[in-house]
Amino acid sequence: MINQFSILHNDYKKKHVESIVAMAVYQADNAKWLEESIESITSQSYTDFLFIIVIDGPVPDSITQVLNAATKSDDRIVLAQNSHNIGLASSMNSAIDFGLAFKPSFFVRMDADDISEQHRLLRQITYLKKHSNISVLGSALTEINESGMKVGARVMPSSHRQITRILPRRCSLNHPTVVIRYNVFHDGHRYDGDLLNTQDYFFWITLASKGYIFRNLKDRLLKFRRVNNFYKRRGLSKSLNEFKARIYAITKLKQYSPYNFLYACGVLSLRLMPGKVVKLAYKLDRHLLERFGKH
Repeated sequence: MINQFSILHNDYKKKHVESIVAMAVYQADNAKWLEESIESITSQSYTDFLFIIVIDGPVPDSITQVLNAATKSDDRIVLAQNSHNIGLASSMNSAIDFGLAFKPSFFVRMDADDISEQHRLLRQITYLKKHSNISVLGSALTEINESGMKVGARVMPSSHRQITRILPRRCSLNHPTVVIRYNVFHDGHRYDGDLLNTQDYFFWITLASKGYIFRNLKDRLLKFRRVNNFYKRRGLSKSLNEFKARIYAITKLKQYSPYNFLYACGVLSLRLMPGKVVKLAYKLDRHLLERFGKH
């Protein structure tokens, strides 16, 4: 089925904007969390952006009401609609392509259930302006539960060398925190629209193999929603895609070590185990990742 991407609402009058912020919304999203997420962007201390929200297929009235109210209060919000659910990767590609007409410098990722800290965009975009060699900039994040209470943190390795060295074993950027320099897209790169999950992992591997430079800030610039089913989310499809991504990273980045191969196989086995085991492994992974980031 061919998707029809259409613009439902666009009151933005300027022909140029420095940054594009992109979010996808689908029928299972929580309307209250969506409202908090949108507000965290519209209230940013940095203001030179266009906020493209892609409605990925039919959504309930509660979500439509939140989106309509948001567009009335901020003319930087553009609402777009997919004719049917096509997934995050294709939705982001549509937002990227729509944004090209405004000649932006930066592309900012945002998810519909997370909350950006007030100075997130100012911090990241200021950093990118000072470091022109960096193409992809992520940050640390705070994990929150359904009630918004802190339940953990995720601090990624900071340097390009650390980020790429660990890619064959894990996705070393927090996708909802990422800001990408638009020249990456001018060079022809996009998310793989055939992937319904792990699209970011494959994307980072491809960009790393092409020589783009990565960086993670230690600042926790986003509150990431970790809900009750977090440890049960990875079904067979996602587990297999993660395994394929690890093998892809090993080959594209030429990191052929027995440890990397064994790690890929071990994680695939772990993903298929009961949720309690996955939860324990996740906590251990957070601990090891933070120690790795300090070296």
